[in-house]
Parts: sequence; structure tokens; C-alpha cells
Amino acid sequence: MKKGIHPDYREVVFQDASSDFAFLTRSTIRTKETIKWEDGNEYPLVKVEVSSKSHPFYTGKQRVLSTGGRVDRFKQKYGSMRRGGKD
Repeated sequence: MKKGIHPDYREVVFQDASSDFAFLTRSTIRTKETIKWEDGNEYPLVKVEVSSKSHPFYTGKQRVLSTGGRVDRFKQKYGSMRRGGKD
């Protein structure tokens, strides 16, 4: 590996914004926020919207979205996409 071209890894806390879940790991990501961790040390903080504690696949609480009517709403809003305006 060439020296000086790879970023340095450091300890970083990732915090799930939708749940009260955070974990400490190593990353090259840069952030201005910090947080005091369980061990008493202060680490850079990265807020994420989804983690394994909040993602429906991992929690088993998947939602089924209704897709009925989406095509009709699209056609109603934008009309026919064909040239000449015929449906």
C-alpha cells in the first residue's frame, strides 16, 4: 500500500435517530459532533436514520405498503405518456 493516501481509522459512535441505539466502531468518517460514551471517553458521533435495531427486516416488523391506485394516480396527474395524447 502507498503511504499517505489512505485515511486513518478512528473510534466513532454511530447513533440511530429513530431508536435509542448506539454502537462504537472504527471508521474513517468525519463529523463535528461528539458524544460521551459508556467508558467515559468522548468520541465523534455520526447519526444514522436506520440501523439493525430499527430496520424492518431485522426487527421483523415489516410494513406492507399499498400499491393499489399508484398507476391510476400517476396517469391522472401526468396524463398519458404517449405522443398525440391518446390513452
